[in-house]
Amino acid sequence: MNSILIIEDEEPIRRVLVKILEQENESFQIHQAVDGKAGLEYLQKQTFDLVLCDIKMPKMDGMEVLEKAKEDFPNVPFIMLTGHGDVELAVEAMKLGAYDFIPKPPDLNRLLTAIRHGLDHKNLVVENKRLKKTISRKYRMVGESLALKKVQKMIEKVAPTDARVLILGDNGTGKELVAHQLHEKSQRYQAPFIEVNCAAIPPELIESELFGHLKGSFTSAIKDRPGKFEAANGGTLFLDEIADMSLSAQAKVLRALQENKIQRVGSEKDIQVNVRVVAATNKDLHKAIGEGTFREDLYHRLAVILIQVPSLRERREDIALLAEHFMQELARDQGMEVKSFSEEALQTLEAYDWTGNIRELRNVVERLLILGDTPISKEDIIQFAPK
Repeated sequence: MNSILIIEDEEPIRRVLVKILEQENESFQIHQAVDGKAGLEYLQKQTFDLVLCDIKMPKMDGMEVLEKAKEDFPNVPFIMLTGHGDVELAVEAMKLGAYDFIPKPPDLNRLLTAIRHGLDHKNLVVENKRLKKTISRKYRMVGESLALKKVQKMIEKVAPTDARVLILGDNGTGKELVAHQLHEKSQRYQAPFIEVNCAAIPPELIESELFGHLKGSFTSAIKDRPGKFEAANGGTLFLDEIADMSLSAQAKVLRALQENKIQRVGSEKDIQVNVRVVAATNKDLHKAIGEGTFREDLYHRLAVILIQVPSLRERREDIALLAEHFMQELARDQGMEVKSFSEEALQTLEAYDWTGNIRELRNVVERLLILGDTPISKEDIIQFAPK
């Protein structure tokens, strides 16, 4: 049920608006305020899904109401009601955050259309924020160890800049979490975050994946297709497993980093791109350079900032926190009851070497959620954890 507040000092106009809304949707909860001051008091006391607000009113005009309301309730759409000659004020109201404006007396169809679109917009904003929180929670870094805090401190310093970052660490340590944090804490957080797993793409397709292609440029190119660099324009491109990229693709990535330009496969036309590149690998790139499988000039372009992600063995004091975090997360996702860990069970988890790092720990916790007793015991750990 949507709750709508009408702020209007003219009683006949309020009566018309109420009648229109009741005829449109009997489930609307409609509240009325006789002036701007009363409207603002309503907003402070109650949650509304949309506000219809007159501009010219005594005590406090609609512009002041809008400006004050947007400070505390930025997601509530305001539709401003404008009298003759108020168009310039209405445009100014849009700049202050109003969703739309309707001339008085209101046209029925235009008013209802604006209200429907305003409510849809508000619901979309709320849903986007919910999804963003879900995504942020998914990529949250859990732990209190000094090793993890060192990484977090580095992220806080580096994220607001456009400096390229090379993330190093063993498989399963959470390099992708670092990349997501760098993006979410950057000025580019509202732009795309595009991830490319260089190891998962065949060498003959990696250039097409990164730079796009023109129709007919190779056998399966049945139409023009943009690549990941274009998809990430304005945002962040995360090149995971960068050491597995072919030398040919490395040369093109180097050019893109040097000139902020790319060319689709089969084209000679330059496309300007504005992308922050973050790369990651679990391999020794200095060794790869020595073996001739990785370009040294590309390494220096990527490694403006180096972030070394510690293995789980280097942050054993985080294992209990991570286990309980994964238990909560997995139980919620699977609709199961959360299981607690005995003290002995946690101590046993902390004693393992975790060669698969955080990814392996998460898999074990999922196994324990499904198959373990309540509470999870030392014996459960011995049975279901890696041998």
